[in-house]
Amino acid sequence: MDLVLFDLDNTLLNGDSDFAWAQFLIAKGVLDREVQEARNVAFYEQYKAGTLDIFEFLDFQLAPLARHPRAQLDAWHREFLDGSIRPMITTKARQLVDEHLERGAVVAVVTATNSFVTGPIVREFGIPHLVATIPAHENGAFTGKPRGMPAFKAGKIERVESWLESLGLYFGSFERSWFYSDSHNDLPLMSRVSNPVAVDPDDTLRAHAQAHGWPVISLR
Repeated sequence: MDLVLFDLDNTLLNGDSDFAWAQFLIAKGVLDREVQEARNVAFYEQYKAGTLDIFEFLDFQLAPLARHPRAQLDAWHREFLDGSIRPMITTKARQLVDEHLERGAVVAVVTATNSFVTGPIVREFGIPHLVATIPAHENGAFTGKPRGMPAFKAGKIERVESWLESLGLYFGSFERSWFYSDSHNDLPLMSRVSNPVAVDPDDTLRAHAQAHGWPVISLR
């Protein structure tokens, strides 16, 4: 049995769902463009630079979820999935996922982006498992805060280990394990698996992959 983990943004997707969701809400007039767009861009640049304060970002990213009923959020997400996300899904990405699923691997997406945004996207790929940052909720409504450890940097290892434990498994249960990612922020988890793969990587990850003999591929 093999374990196959995928990052989502800029890996399986030719774009960033977290960034795109905020831009979608801005375009809908749900968020104020003048204030929110600059912050969204700034957080995205911090993420790429490896300087992002994940809790500060989550305060920004999860706040809109707490201001609107779940039914409205779900309706917006259906529009977002169709107009913003499906165009980011390449044939190569779908084929790679399908190849691993057909071989019987345990397949999951592991992403820092919250599960409200990413859940429907992961289902679009037919991937059965999602390890993501969890937006807290009470009585069916989001609170605007995260619950538990965000799935970010080394937090991805903790979250993956907890998920595997819930299945009665651990990393040692698998003969081989993969993690596909584009970002140097994912080096902790990439270093934990037997088969790390850099996908359309940023410069830092590309240099690390080349220095360590990791495969570098493109899904574009």
